[in-house]
Amino acid sequence: MANSLKRTLPYIPLVIWAVIIIFPLYWMVITSFKLPIDINRGVTFIPWVDFTPSLHAWQDLANGAIPIAEPLRNSFVAATTSALAATALGGMAGYGLSRFSYRWGPWRNSEIAFWFISQRMLPPAAAILAFMVLFKYLHLLDSVLGLAIAYTGFNLPFAIWIMRDFFAGLPRELEEASLTEGATWWTTFWRISLPLAIPGLAATGILLFIFSWNEYLFASLLAFEKAKTMPVTLAGMATAIGIRWWLMSALAIVSMVPTILLGLLLQRYIVRGLTAGALK
Repeated sequence: MANSLKRTLPYIPLVIWAVIIIFPLYWMVITSFKLPIDINRGVTFIPWVDFTPSLHAWQDLANGAIPIAEPLRNSFVAATTSALAATALGGMAGYGLSRFSYRWGPWRNSEIAFWFISQRMLPPAAAILAFMVLFKYLHLLDSVLGLAIAYTGFNLPFAIWIMRDFFAGLPRELEEASLTEGATWWTTFWRISLPLAIPGLAATGILLFIFSWNEYLFASLLAFEKAKTMPVTLAGMATAIGIRWWLMSALAIVSMVPTILLGLLLQRYIVRGLTAGALK
């Protein structure tokens, strides 16, 4: 009995934490199946006991009460483009910082890498005015391309920092053997190092995709109508006549689906990428 209790006790905090994490998702799901009268009359938890589920909100989405096709496309294109661009550029920069010695005034590789990641410490609100002026001059306001460029700029430091540490953990002996056989650094990077870095690239890419997919500040100020994204569409559910919680919950579930599917598809790479270097 005592041994069973000892084995059970460590799982109690995990179960409590899992409930805390899962309950908001559960609440959002059941809210999407409630009628307005069920939401306004009080708190209800259990379908078919406290309330009768309805497809009212989902039918409204299907009928186009809230146009979501264009925001979904804009979010997907901007997030995918920025994630791919930042991962590619960050991978090459991270490889260079982990394999070559640079000097920029008094700075060496470590200082240069820290300068990159320090750009993430800058509040995005501090740079939004400069982006608006620049994008207006370049005719990139209210465009998906403009959002992708802005997202790439803010995601790039994170990609460089992660990929530098990942490449630093790869064995150099394989690269040295390739160079000894007459291969160039570019060939070695493309054929030796890059295939080994796929878990790190996948983990970095999915994180950057999530950052871009959920970004609101730049999307709300740099995109007005044509390039409206899902976070801006969700925020627009708060109207003068109140918040349509049932419709907002359904819309939030729809916006979660792409990131969930991407995470499931790349799950094994994400785990390998995030745990790389943990055992050395």
